[in-house]
Amino acid sequence: MKILLVFDFDNTIIDDNSDTWIVRCAPNKKLPTELSDSYQKGFWTEFMGRVFKYLGDKGVREHEMKRAVISMPFTPGMVELFNFIRRNKDKFDCIIISDSNSVFIDWVLEAAGFHDVFDKVFTNPAAFNSNGHLTVENYHTHSCNRCPKNLCKKAVLIEFLDKQLQQGVNYTQIVYIGDGGNDVCPVTFLKNDDVAMPRKEYTLQKTLSRMSKNLEPMEYSVVVWSSGVDIISHLQFLIKE
Repeated sequence: MKILLVFDFDNTIIDDNSDTWIVRCAPNKKLPTELSDSYQKGFWTEFMGRVFKYLGDKGVREHEMKRAVISMPFTPGMVELFNFIRRNKDKFDCIIISDSNSVFIDWVLEAAGFHDVFDKVFTNPAAFNSNGHLTVENYHTHSCNRCPKNLCKKAVLIEFLDKQLQQGVNYTQIVYIGDGGNDVCPVTFLKNDDVAMPRKEYTLQKTLSRMSKNLEPMEYSVVVWSSGVDIISHLQFLIKE
């Protein structure tokens, strides 16, 4: 019986947002106003598709994008955290559920040598087309009205747990590590022994804090973190190390 660790990617594993970071590849490191203004709430992936097309049209190539993406800093303490998880892989399964895309996450994990830490990555599928443009698709369709159109992290988590159960894998508890508004939905699924770990001063923490003030029912415990080292401390406590 292992503990399942669920990670967000942007502003959790890496200390920035990969989708906004890539804009530094654009001419003058910014997008034209009409492109920036074309974003509609809930349709971020479609917006990023237009951004990637613009970058491709401006002659930005795969190797330039890769160089930019792998230059993103890890959040403080994350490297130590992943090394800790790797040493204790018999006690943890580890997945990423992210609104970024498969190419960016793959680049980051590969460059840092952390692929082996994660059992699965759930994110928007991306690929370079024959024109050398990066294309991105919605991860799935879902009926949750709390989440952006491309991804309901709670639906992904439930489906993963169901599949694991069919393989005879059950978890003693889930630890959810994230920062953003789209991490609220999966956190509401957590049960008694589970732990929500929101990043200090970010949207998820502020939302959970407001929910507890409103006395909304929360069975899970909340442990706030600023650095991966805080997360290590709590995991050591959970595995009684």
